[in-house]
Amino acid sequence: MKDSLSEAVGLLGPGSLQEETLERYIFPLFSKALTRREIYLANHSLGRPLDQTAVDVAEAVELWQTKLDGAWEEWLAEREAFRSRIAKLIGAQRPDCVVPKTSAGQGLRTVLNALPGVPRVITTRGEFDSVDVILKQYANRGRIQIRWVGPDQHGYFDTERLIEEAQNGADLFVISHVMFMTGQVIPGIDELAAFCHAKGGRLLLDAYHSVGVFPVNATALQADFMIGGSYKYLRGGPGACFLYISPETLESGFAPLDTGWFAKRHPFSYERPDPPQFASGGDAFLESTPPVLSYYQARAGQKFTLEIGVSRLRDYNLDRLYRLKRYLTDAGIVSEGGDADHGAFLTVRHAHAASFGAKLSSRGIQTDARGKFLRLCPDCLTRDEELVEAAKAVALTLETELHQ
Repeated sequence: MKDSLSEAVGLLGPGSLQEETLERYIFPLFSKALTRREIYLANHSLGRPLDQTAVDVAEAVELWQTKLDGAWEEWLAEREAFRSRIAKLIGAQRPDCVVPKTSAGQGLRTVLNALPGVPRVITTRGEFDSVDVILKQYANRGRIQIRWVGPDQHGYFDTERLIEEAQNGADLFVISHVMFMTGQVIPGIDELAAFCHAKGGRLLLDAYHSVGVFPVNATALQADFMIGGSYKYLRGGPGACFLYISPETLESGFAPLDTGWFAKRHPFSYERPDPPQFASGGDAFLESTPPVLSYYQARAGQKFTLEIGVSRLRDYNLDRLYRLKRYLTDAGIVSEGGDADHGAFLTVRHAHAASFGAKLSSRGIQTDARGKFLRLCPDCLTRDEELVEAAKAVALTLETELHQ
């Protein structure tokens, strides 16, 4: 994998990515995913996997088949490699700050359960459904006190309003780096974190729609916690997620409630001290026997992103978005996104966005919808001619609706 990927990326040459060279050298790495006869603009939902992903998962299974218990040494080495790759992608100071999780929601629950008492939580009405339902359930069970910040009339969030709410004080502020419905990038996260810290609180950043989209630096953002995963832009499928805990938080005495034997100081000594003796740093937040296949499943996509470089991928994504937005505009369709203030996808507002997306699917255009927003996300495998066809399909579908 390393040799073939490195060779392919090397053949791209330096500088900005170009469609011609991507199609020549990178597309073959995705030959199975690209056999589908459709225009795939749902890369913000489920990222397309490399062919190598199946080989990597087979490697983990073969270790199981041939080594049985002896596979654990290599399985755990892959877990640590997973942590190191995520650390590079999010700008973590050290790999143990990254704790593997099976979902971003699991990471959020880990933090909530570790906070003492009944913590005061601030969040927005624009968080993803898992975060939303978890926080509501905790509040309904009396586990947290919660305050909600709503969007403006256009569905966007004002940074000054968020900072104003943070100044009122809370134990935890939960917010997305990029909003999943609109693609809005929330600016001033570091400033928001500073206000939280000044009031004795902490900030948890949901980075699912930013990691792999544009450069992310958890340290510079001053995030105490970060949750995210490999399902979308890192091309690693479901179950390969993470919780980041800052070094300062780890050194503050913040300790887990969600735990298991892999969090012990010496897990294989089978000693049972009371109270438990936890491992140092982020290892204290490991839990029970880990789902090792997910680390192999995520390997190829993470390596691909690191090898090409997030900045180059971002620039090319913006090029694809600019083109798609122009083609939509030429067809009389208003779209939002495609700039530094948004993530990896465009949105088109539609009163019945989900049913509209289904109509596009029947035309071979795969998108998705959240609320009243149709989301369209090209990636480095999307050709310009596909963007032209997609814009035509959106226009034709809208025209058909108008005449029904």
